[in-house]
Amino acid sequence: MKHTLCIALCALGCCFGAGTAAAEDAIIGFVKTAQGNASLVVAGRSVPAAPGAALVRSTLLKTGPDASMGVTLKDNTLLSIGPNTELALEEFMFAPAQSQLRLDARMTQGTLNYVSGVMAKLRPQAVTVRTPTGNIGVRGTHFVLSVAKE
Repeated sequence: MKHTLCIALCALGCCFGAGTAAAEDAIIGFVKTAQGNASLVVAGRSVPAAPGAALVRSTLLKTGPDASMGVTLKDNTLLSIGPNTELALEEFMFAPAQSQLRLDARMTQGTLNYVSGVMAKLRPQAVTVRTPTGNIGVRGTHFVLSVAKE
């Protein structure tokens, strides 16, 4: 299960005529730690989160009660999510040489400890975390967010 998502992406890329390099480019980060009932949801398909699992754009990170997950994105952004969290990584582009920088995440419930990577240092306005009641524009290097489910 360690690289299930990456293997699925590579297989999908081959089916559509794209090579492994295209699938590798689609990877935006990796799960570093996962405890309890933690999962990754991509295109409606849920797989258990495990260290080393690849993340792609539009991945939903979910944790159940007493669960947690740690993620590192390609630009070294660190995301630590606590129990009962839903965090969607909706958009991610990290190509500094082409000035393509974007992280757009949506959190509907739970807790998030965010430590910015290179992207927020190069272009802070490129990072946004949306919640049901507002948006966070990252201008610093670290924040903690808690969103209560209504």
